[in-house]
Amino acid sequence: MGKGSQTGGVKPMPIAGRFINERERLLGMTDADRAWRKQWLEDQHLASNEPRHVPQMYKATYNPIRRFYRWPLDQFENILTPVIGSNKAAHIRHFTGKALMGITFLYATAYYFKYNGNDWTKDGGWRMIKSRERVTEGDPGYPATSERTKPSDYASRGFKDFKLNI
Repeated sequence: MGKGSQTGGVKPMPIAGRFINERERLLGMTDADRAWRKQWLEDQHLASNEPRHVPQMYKATYNPIRRFYRWPLDQFENILTPVIGSNKAAHIRHFTGKALMGITFLYATAYYFKYNGNDWTKDGGWRMIKSRERVTEGDPGYPATSERTKPSDYASRGFKDFKLNI
């Protein structure tokens, strides 16, 4: 175990004691065990001012770059929190960020396919080949022959349709 472990290399130890298991409690508890269990259960309740937000802790745990790109959605969450509560505001903030990333991905993909096609003028780009429609006996247009009749129709990558504007 090292830095990557949740316990920092120390073996985890249950703080609930042996009476967290119902079977252990049914076997028999002394008055001291009952008092300890009652105190432990009371200690699990949070105070009215908890959990506390500590701004210094936020700065210590998030680096400046992460704080920069989180700032717009943090402000959005701060506006929503008094209206709908902190839990719902955090969920909306989370899903808003994911939706914005998804929309950005879709726009970037659409842009790439629109402006980076593979033709005879470029080496790269996405090459899209349209397959012929399937026509079976009895369908209108049967037998469907290929539109490609000459060898220059194959793999022209748009060269055959190019018109030079002089």
